[in-house]
Amino acid sequence: MNPDPGLERGAVVRLEVTGAAFEGKAVARLEGFVVFVEGAVPGDIVNARIVRKKKQFAEARVVEVLQHSPHRVSPRCKHFGVCGGCKWQHVDYTSQLQWKQQHVLESFQHIGGFEQPDVLPIIGADEIYFYRNKMEFSFSDLQWLPDGPAADPQSEIHNPHSAIRIPQSEIFLGLHVPQRYDKLLDLEECFLQSEVSTKILHFTREFARRENLPVYSSKTDSGYLRFLVIRQSRRTDELMVNFVTFEDRPELVREYAAELSSAIPGITTVVNTINSRKAQIAYGEKENVVTGKGVIHEMLGNRQFSISAGSFFQTNTRQAERLYEVARTFAGFRKGDTVFDLYSGTGTIALFVADAVSHVVGIESVESAVRDAERNARLNGVENCSFVMGDLKEKLTRESEWMKSYPRPDVLIIDPPRSGMHPDVVDAIVKLGVPRIVYVSCNPATQARDAKMLCSSRYTLRKLQPVDMFPHTYHIENVALFEVG
Repeated sequence: MNPDPGLERGAVVRLEVTGAAFEGKAVARLEGFVVFVEGAVPGDIVNARIVRKKKQFAEARVVEVLQHSPHRVSPRCKHFGVCGGCKWQHVDYTSQLQWKQQHVLESFQHIGGFEQPDVLPIIGADEIYFYRNKMEFSFSDLQWLPDGPAADPQSEIHNPHSAIRIPQSEIFLGLHVPQRYDKLLDLEECFLQSEVSTKILHFTREFARRENLPVYSSKTDSGYLRFLVIRQSRRTDELMVNFVTFEDRPELVREYAAELSSAIPGITTVVNTINSRKAQIAYGEKENVVTGKGVIHEMLGNRQFSISAGSFFQTNTRQAERLYEVARTFAGFRKGDTVFDLYSGTGTIALFVADAVSHVVGIESVESAVRDAERNARLNGVENCSFVMGDLKEKLTRESEWMKSYPRPDVLIIDPPRSGMHPDVVDAIVKLGVPRIVYVSCNPATQARDAKMLCSSRYTLRKLQPVDMFPHTYHIENVALFEVG
């Protein structure tokens, strides 16, 4: 262990940044002591202020870039450095991919204990801007602005933690700055979804200001405006605007929808979701369809999916197709195979691979997701997919009678949440002894932990394939293939 160089919180130190770490933090060492530096790029030399001190490491934020890394580029968005949506927009895309692949490798080495895992070259995105099919914006009556003049976007004066609250009688619409839900950045531009999406945002903000609509407050449990959610299909060009409010005001919403559709052609449906609970989420107890059918449609491969206001759907359509193509290739399906799709969600993977096998059985704990999956199966005329609702741990152990209705699985597809699998689920999977497992993950760290458990007895890790779903962020999807023996 390297000795503590005596750093104090608030001290400004000169650092040479040498690497990238989990969650997009850059890494430097001061006399051998690890310092994680927010806002830096590997290859930078910076002055940074120590903001947190632990026994084995410190955390710092850039005050000044003394020497720019060759990997550093000018961020495209004027909000970069405050908004948390694109933390790596100041890093060239080739380097982003390199560090994401490195994160997968190091997770499986250090957490999984695999000395030399076979990591295939990462699959990058063709579209690194305007790639999202869904954006969720929040309303607020409090705007947060940088404390000081707008200078170097990498300096601490642009850091959201040093921002000051500016109370005004205005209405603001945009994204929360990182780690704080009472700080809202009033967006002027955004390169995540589309130019049309930004126009809808601007129109909605001006409409709310003109009508002097109150913003919902969880402290008083009153108000009206909550969220604006925009869904945009990449394959069918359908466009949904979901206006999320605390109360039901049908006449006002009809007026909003009519003016919006007139000002911005191409909107196929407007929905008003009513959330009268304190929970600050863009879902509610009622969805009122104002115009159109209340759903849009998207294609993944040759399958069409119906997406309602509350449906889950992968937010990068093209990269989701590539991710699922990797899963299908890794699985090596044969026509007679039975596949169990664990954590099946709305059935996207199950339906994507259904034409390659005899039968797919999806297991999912969320009732609305199971209903969506069944609806999408009917929409595509797919008859060889079944969906079982229930907690996966119980369905693989105490409530396993349902398995007798299907042949023994030849392949497992696993796509768990970021937290990975419960140890009891891993244990049950090992006992099933399915010949091939394809594990899709949005968190290589928990995936590596689960891989270690799978491989401690009967499975062997064959290969890994990283897929970049979210350019300019540190997030990375990874597909792992396991085989018995």
